[in-house]
Amino acid sequence: MELLSVPRSLLSSCCNNVTLLGIFLTVFVLLFDFMKRRKTWIRYPPGPFSIPFLGNMLQVDFQQPHVSFTQLSKKFGNVFSLQFCWRNVVVLNGFKVMKEALVDKSEDIADRPPFPQYDNLGVKKNCEGLVIARYGRGWKEQRRFSLSTLRNFGLGKKSLEERIIEEAGFLCSVFESKGGQPFDAHFNTHSAVSNVICSMVFGDRFEYDDKRFLRFLHLFEEDMKAESGLIVQFLTVFPSLKYIPGVGKKMFECHAELIKLLKELIDEHKVSLDPAQQRDFIDAYLEEIEKVKRDPETSFTETNLILTTLDLFSAGTETTATTLRWALLFMILYPDIQSKVHEEIDQVIGRGRRPVLGDQMNMPFTNAVIHEIQRCGNIIPIALPHMAYRDTEIQGFFIPKGTTVITNLSSVLKDETYWEKPHQFYPEHFLDAEGKFVKREAFMPFSAGRRVCLGEHLARMELFIFFTTLMQCFTFRIPENQPRPREDAYFSLTLSPHPYQICAKLR
Repeated sequence: MELLSVPRSLLSSCCNNVTLLGIFLTVFVLLFDFMKRRKTWIRYPPGPFSIPFLGNMLQVDFQQPHVSFTQLSKKFGNVFSLQFCWRNVVVLNGFKVMKEALVDKSEDIADRPPFPQYDNLGVKKNCEGLVIARYGRGWKEQRRFSLSTLRNFGLGKKSLEERIIEEAGFLCSVFESKGGQPFDAHFNTHSAVSNVICSMVFGDRFEYDDKRFLRFLHLFEEDMKAESGLIVQFLTVFPSLKYIPGVGKKMFECHAELIKLLKELIDEHKVSLDPAQQRDFIDAYLEEIEKVKRDPETSFTETNLILTTLDLFSAGTETTATTLRWALLFMILYPDIQSKVHEEIDQVIGRGRRPVLGDQMNMPFTNAVIHEIQRCGNIIPIALPHMAYRDTEIQGFFIPKGTTVITNLSSVLKDETYWEKPHQFYPEHFLDAEGKFVKREAFMPFSAGRRVCLGEHLARMELFIFFTTLMQCFTFRIPENQPRPREDAYFSLTLSPHPYQICAKLR
């Protein structure tokens, strides 16, 4: 019996030691988490209580984050703080706050937080494209080059307007071929809009049934869906999670295939490259790579060419195509407004010629409708996250350098203190008492400041020409024996209407 008592005492001692070690490790981990999450800054924005390790991750619905941010702003104010695991986040809401942050102190929050989940795709120093690039030499080089090169290939010129008018004609032909029968215009509108940027970036348009083109559009849309949600937030904070089987698989697969398709197009350009004749953006970029290849700090690399091309495609396609889908939806939901647009088109343009951008100034109601579609559609409810480039203050709150800053653009477009009917489709928001078009300062669908959408000018031109051309040619209605389409949206980085069908009857 005595021989057995020794191991029992040893066992008891070991259990006690393990318990003590467990308590010590628990206390140490909790203390470490507390130190990572504690705030020592004076005048730092208030926010909800955060739980250990996760912070406020479970208090935000990442399927509709703009709604969560707006609800939290009612409790904590228009400038409040959150904790995403160990990442400090400040959320900005409302027109007054956004104007100060994006316009008055634009450079202060012009940086981007790291996106480490993309490291395996070649994203590294000076290789971040345009959208997720850190604020510095590389981003400035890429943005300056992209803008000047796109201008060379028509941006802001009559030649591009003619290209858009031509593409709008192709889209009308597709709609007419449906013979007034119900159809979903989703991929038709995306194909038409993307063809405009394709003509500048790739040097040519694609037929709407081109298999590679359709695959590219499909992958792009799937990638957008995969990059929203709670899992992506965890991958941003803990990028090593991507090595766990199944985590982020869809996002990485879509992104990898998109890059593969772009590489194929770039390789085709290399084979046929002629320095004496630049055909498109890719040609110009390849020549720029050759010019600066001896500069070790250059941002002009083939990896950046792929990422920048993808960013241009995104800026020149997604928001405009989604806005057109909202436009068609609002027209079938509000036939009285559609009738007024038809009347104005008939009075100003008639049926004998295609609409041109110069008609816009003589069409206040149609212009107001397009702006209201953008406001009510709320296409980009929250812009990609910014990061404080330096210590700054917004509305008297201190925001230290390196803090992630989220701009809730939805709270501006639906600001209840600014818009008369913020939650209704109401084109009169952009009309004065005499029916003249009025610019509204809180109209920020493309964001503002240093990070304003690169494709804003192109999008404005496309929206007017595509919308008025379609409205000139067709009357749109809900198909017979089909329920009224949903007016709410689903979130996948952008806010898109749920799938719906239309009938397009020739006027």
